[in-house]
Amino acid sequence: MSEFNSEENRPAEASVFERVSEAHSEPLSRQERLERWYYDTVVVTAKIIWEDIRARIGISILLFIILMGVVGPFIVERPQIGDYPKFIGPFQSTKFILGTDGLGMPIGAQIVHATPAMLKMAFAGAVVAMSIGIVIGTTAGYKGGRVDDVLMTLTDIVLTMPGLPLIVVLAAIYQPENPYVVGFILAIDNWPGLARRLRSQVLTIREESYVEASRAMGFGSPEILRRDIIPQLMPYITINSAGAARSIIYESVGLYFLGILPFTTLNWGVMMNMAYSNGAVSNPMLSGHWLWFPMLVLLLLSLGLILFSQGMDRIFNPRLRARHQRSGDDGDSTNPAVVE
Repeated sequence: MSEFNSEENRPAEASVFERVSEAHSEPLSRQERLERWYYDTVVVTAKIIWEDIRARIGISILLFIILMGVVGPFIVERPQIGDYPKFIGPFQSTKFILGTDGLGMPIGAQIVHATPAMLKMAFAGAVVAMSIGIVIGTTAGYKGGRVDDVLMTLTDIVLTMPGLPLIVVLAAIYQPENPYVVGFILAIDNWPGLARRLRSQVLTIREESYVEASRAMGFGSPEILRRDIIPQLMPYITINSAGAARSIIYESVGLYFLGILPFTTLNWGVMMNMAYSNGAVSNPMLSGHWLWFPMLVLLLLSLGLILFSQGMDRIFNPRLRARHQRSGDDGDSTNPAVVE
C-alpha cells in the first residue's frame, strides 16, 4: 500500500519541483524587475522607518530644518536693522514671534535666513571628509603593504596635529566668506578617524570569496573597491556622515561665536556672539531670548542628526530588510517563487 502511494505521489512531487524550477528559471520582465526594485528599495525602507520612532523623529527634524533653509528665505522677509523696536521678548507679536534683538531685527527671521549657510557648510564638510576618508581608508585596507604604510602614516600625522588650532590658523589666514569653503576647511579635522575605521573594516572584507572571485576574473583594484567593497560599507559610511555633519556645524558655530570667522552673513554663531556681547548672559530677562533661540535650533539639528544616524543603523540592517522582504514576498501572488 505504502509502495503504491509512494509511486502514486511521485508524479505530483515531480510536477511541483518542475513548476518551481520553471518559476525560478523564468526571467523577470522589465516591469517586474522595476516593481521588485521599488518594493525592496522604497517600500521596505519606509516600513523600517515607520516602525522605528527614532528614525521618524530624526528624519522629521531634518526635513523641517531643510525646508526652513530651502523654502524659508523665499517666504520670510530678510531682516533689516531697525525693522521693529529693540529687545522685544518672544510671543508678543505675530510679526516677530521669537522677539527682536538689540538692533531691532526679528530673531525668527534671522534664524531662517542663517539656515542655508549652515546647511551648505554641513554638506560641504561632510562630503569632503567622507570622500577623503573613503579613498584613503579603503585603498590602504585593500592594497596593504607599502601603500598601506604610506597612507596610514599620513593619516597618523594629521591625527596627531591639534585640529582646532590648525583650523583657527587657516581661517585667520584665508578669512573664508563662502560657506562651502568654510565647510572644506573644517573637514580637515574630520577625515582621519573615518579613514582609520574604514581601513579596519576593509581588512575583514578583502578576503571574502566574492572579492577573491573578482580578483580571479581579472578586475582591477579600483573596480573591486567600487563594485564589491564600498557598497558593503555604505551603511557604516552613511552613519558616520551624519556624525561628520554634526561636528562641522558645532565647529563652525563655535568659530563664529569666538569671532574667528568673518561676520559676512547671518549665522547662528554670529547671533550668539552678538547676544553675548549685548548682555544676554548678564541680563537674560532683557536679551536672553537672543541667545537661547539660536542655541535651541542648534541642539534640535544635532538631535535630528543623532536620531537619523541611529535610524540608519536599522534601515541598513540586513536581517530587518530580509524580514520585510519575506513578508512582502509571502503576500505577493505574482512572485514567481510562490507556487500553489
